[in-house]
Amino acid sequence: MISDDDRHRAAQALFQAERERQPIPQLSTTWPQMELEDAYAIQRLVAEMKLAEGSRHIGHKIGLTSRAMQMASNFTEPDYGHLMDDMIYADGAAIPAARFMKPRLEVELAFVLSADLQGPGVQIYDVLRATEFVQPALELIDYRTHVPRQIADTIADNAASGALVLGGRTVRPFDVDLRWVGATLSKNGVIEESGVSAAVMGHPAAGIAWLANKLAAVGGRLLKGQLLLSGSFTRPVSVAPGDVIFTDYGPLGAIGVSIS
Repeated sequence: MISDDDRHRAAQALFQAERERQPIPQLSTTWPQMELEDAYAIQRLVAEMKLAEGSRHIGHKIGLTSRAMQMASNFTEPDYGHLMDDMIYADGAAIPAARFMKPRLEVELAFVLSADLQGPGVQIYDVLRATEFVQPALELIDYRTHVPRQIADTIADNAASGALVLGGRTVRPFDVDLRWVGATLSKNGVIEESGVSAAVMGHPAAGIAWLANKLAAVGGRLLKGQLLLSGSFTRPVSVAPGDVIFTDYGPLGAIGVSIS
C-alpha cells in the first residue's frame, strides 16, 4: 500500500500526462509497493479531477474480459475504468490523433441501463432485464505511462481508456442473441480483426454483471442511464493520422471513423 499523499501525487501525474500528451514513468516503478486498491483509488482521484473541471461521468468501461488478455496481463479477472461525456465520438467522426499518445481501437458492445444494478449476486439475466438497449461501439485505448506496465499501472490509468465511438443500430437486449454478434474491423480497406461477442466471458452481459458485483464490494452500484462498455471481442488495432476505419456489425449496422 502507498500513502494518501502518494496516491494524490500519482493521480496528479497521470492527469498532467493526459493533458500534456507526455507519458510518465510507470507508477509501479515510482511506487513499487502500490497495490490494486491503490490503483483504483488513484483512478477515482483522476476522475474527480476531471469532474472538477466540468466533465460529466456517464458510465464505465470493462477491460481484460477475454482469457487471452488476462493471461497477457498476468491477471485473473477483468478491470474497469470511468467514462466521461467528453470521451464520446459519433459515427463518422474525424478523431484527432494529437489528442492521444498511442491510440488503438477495440470492437465492443455498449449497454445503456434502464434501471439501477446493485450487487452482490447480479447475474446475466439481471443485466438483460435492466438494459434499455445495446449498440455497437469502438473503444479507443491509450496509455499515459511508459511500457511495459504492471496491471496496477493499467488500472490506475483508467484501465487504458481514452475515448469511445458509438454507432450502428440500437437493439433491445432480448431482440437478438447477444452472444453471437459478430464484427470485422477494417483499416484502409483491409480487414485487420474480426470476432464474436461470446469471446467476452461467454456473454457480453457477463462483464456488466461482474462490474455490478465488483462495485458492490466498495459500496457502489450501476445507475439507470449509465453507458457501459462490456469489453472487447477483438485484439486492439493501432491507428495513425490518415487511417480510415470501418467496423461492420452485420445486422447491427456499422461504425466508420477517420483519424486526423
